[in-house]
Amino acid sequence: MRSFVSLSVTFLAASASASASAVLTVPLTKLNRTGAYLKGAPDADRARAAFLNSRTGNGPTTVPATNLEYQVYLTSVGIGSPPTYYNLIVDTGSSNTFCGTGIPYVRTPTSIPTGQAVNATYGSGNFTGEEYLDQVTFAPNLVLKNQSIGDALSSYGFQGFDGILGLGPPDLTHGTLTHDTNATIPTVMNNLVSQGLIQNQVLGVYYSPSTNYTDTNGALTYGGADSSLYEGELMYVPVTETYPAAYYWGVNVTCATYGNHMVILNSTAGMVDSGTTLVLLADDLFSVYLNAITGATFNSTMGLIEIPPSSVPSMQPLVFFIDDYVFVMDVAAQLIPTDQNTAWGGVSGKQYGVVSHLGRDSGKGLDFILGMKYLERYYAVFDTDANRIGFAQTLVFVRVVLV
Repeated sequence: MRSFVSLSVTFLAASASASASAVLTVPLTKLNRTGAYLKGAPDADRARAAFLNSRTGNGPTTVPATNLEYQVYLTSVGIGSPPTYYNLIVDTGSSNTFCGTGIPYVRTPTSIPTGQAVNATYGSGNFTGEEYLDQVTFAPNLVLKNQSIGDALSSYGFQGFDGILGLGPPDLTHGTLTHDTNATIPTVMNNLVSQGLIQNQVLGVYYSPSTNYTDTNGALTYGGADSSLYEGELMYVPVTETYPAAYYWGVNVTCATYGNHMVILNSTAGMVDSGTTLVLLADDLFSVYLNAITGATFNSTMGLIEIPPSSVPSMQPLVFFIDDYVFVMDVAAQLIPTDQNTAWGGVSGKQYGVVSHLGRDSGKGLDFILGMKYLERYYAVFDTDANRIGFAQTLVFVRVVLV
């Protein structure tokens, strides 16, 4: 697929610098494509990684999300009144919300120009445009007023969708306004709380492996977690204090193993990111993983690991130890289904994997990214109030293990 798989903002690197609550779960929507539309996705993930390293209702509301050709999740968001609906990328690795890269931004009586230009650069894309305050509709009972929206007048890297829903920390917006260069922009999560639409600044994210091109098989929950989407108890881990991972939704992995091989030997920081497709490891860590799989090679054209089919039966789980918890990616979770090979730019009869490399060695403060392929196995709760991330096994993961 194209570069939009990897979406973090360039300015992030520089940014070191009342009523009852409602929880809303919204579905994610998928678009149809043909051909090798995923070819280049691993390179886009690495570009995103390089960028990241450089710097009122009565309960939770769940809305659907749709997987776009195995690579990224979109959610339908209405902007303006009457609303125009846009398919926006669900991105916890950036915080600006913008539209106009596909369907043009439609101004309505609720659209208020701020007089500010806005510009955000991502790992493999960019948009430049004008900032507006506007009404945003996530669901009939979740309508936000005066939310900052970027009208993308020029952009690249976002073909096939309409913009981004920025769900990362607000500091990631620092430096994106042309005039108020030291300002940060309140995110949609900030404003949902401040306007009393949700009580807690908590986002639940549910992804599931896609089996066809148009699976509306994901969900976002605004204001809390949706217990119908996971099994057992949520396991919470603190956000890391190590930079640059701490700018994002970063965590510390104590160690990681593949079978008897130590992939990560000492505690290291990385991030959980809904806008990255693959699971990315620093190059030296990735080499340990690659060499532990008999006959596996790195296909530099595709940017993916290529595994001899004869080696698949002897593959082992990839296990991440985060805080006091163990998170397992079983063999199936490490593999791209062979019926998706063409979409990824591969060939029939080959077996490809979802673990790839960051493009640099470890020790830089952001040594791994747990992207969509990890989140397909673990429901995630991004809890700003408590500065933590919660994980629980998805029902899909539980069914796979039981089988």
